[in-house]
Amino acid sequence: MKIIQSVTVKQVLTENSKKELLGGYAAKKQQLQKESDQLRFELKKQEKTKKIHPASLMKHFEKEIQMRQEKVKLLDFQIEQLHMLPLGSELKEKEIQAIIEVEEGSRWEDIEKGKTIIIKDGIVDEIR
Repeated sequence: MKIIQSVTVKQVLTENSKKELLGGYAAKKQQLQKESDQLRFELKKQEKTKKIHPASLMKHFEKEIQMRQEKVKLLDFQIEQLHMLPLGSELKEKEIQAIIEVEEGSRWEDIEKGKTIIIKDGIVDEIR
């Protein structure tokens, strides 16, 4: 019999993976800043045309800008935490679904425990 089980994928923090993560965070942060700037530009553009009620328009744009600012703060926190982690730390990257074979005589505790895949510099290093 086959069952579907969640498998945790963890990444070992190395110099290369740390650089990649920091680069990814920086790119996301830059994209959020661009979106915020674009929203501010669109707001000014809409205010000049005055097609929509200014108060509701302003509230909508400010809400969108605020959401992006919160995401930037979260990224800053993640960057700060990444700098504090020692090399060799395992970071949970995601969970995936796997099909597991269950047969009569299988130890249920071993199956129920779940599996973990350890990735080191983009290569599967270990399966636990």
